[in-house]
Amino acid sequence: MVKVTLIAHTPNPEQLVAAAAKLCYSPATIGELLDGLTPEATEGFLKRLTDLGHQSPLEHATFTFGIEGVSRTLLAQITRHRIASFSVQSQRYVSESGFDYVIPSAIEEDQETLAAFEESMAQAGKAYDKIAGLLEQKYLSQLTEDTPSARRSAKSKANEDARFVLPGACDTKMIVTMNARSLRNFFSLRCCSRAQWEIRRLADEMLLLCRQAAPLLFAGAGPGCVSGPCPEGAMSCGKIQEMRSRYHKTTKEE
Repeated sequence: MVKVTLIAHTPNPEQLVAAAAKLCYSPATIGELLDGLTPEATEGFLKRLTDLGHQSPLEHATFTFGIEGVSRTLLAQITRHRIASFSVQSQRYVSESGFDYVIPSAIEEDQETLAAFEESMAQAGKAYDKIAGLLEQKYLSQLTEDTPSARRSAKSKANEDARFVLPGACDTKMIVTMNARSLRNFFSLRCCSRAQWEIRRLADEMLLLCRQAAPLLFAGAGPGCVSGPCPEGAMSCGKIQEMRSRYHKTTKEE
């Protein structure tokens, strides 16, 4: 089960973005930017940004998430969002013996399919352990000096190649940092009903946390159809009103 934590974010992110926007349209000096930026004035500047489509000031506010219980399949998708920073648990330095894995709900709902899936995971685990063990013994036999550091290196080299048999379902952990503009783009793509189910679930959790931390910055955030026509064209799910109703809910209602 995916677990998402908002570890940190830029202090006063909405006021900071409003100050950056104010700089673009005001003769104020840097020292004067925060003068008069009351909550009402901040909201006004942010609304103006939305109306003008001026998104670059949003890049000054960043949000850092701790993400657990997701698959390596999801990792391959989220790292396509290049304006972001990722720190991912290594399969080289961390052994995957006895690894946990993510089970798609369509598989979990059918006992026969689930049994076949779990058997496949068990076989992959056994293959990983065997290959890692054989490689570790090989590298240990080649040591010219038997030290704790050399032994750790041998184990890491074994893990490095044994991981090739691990499935995409193998779970991982990561810390991800994105700015508000990148996050809004991420949500527009990954909250869409046509997005793959696991990353859509992650995006929904991240959006909820962002709305709690900075509701003005993420007002109207969600799939592309929330604020305009469906960008999927002929591939549309045909549920625009349902999606708008869902993503226009307040944080409290969610």
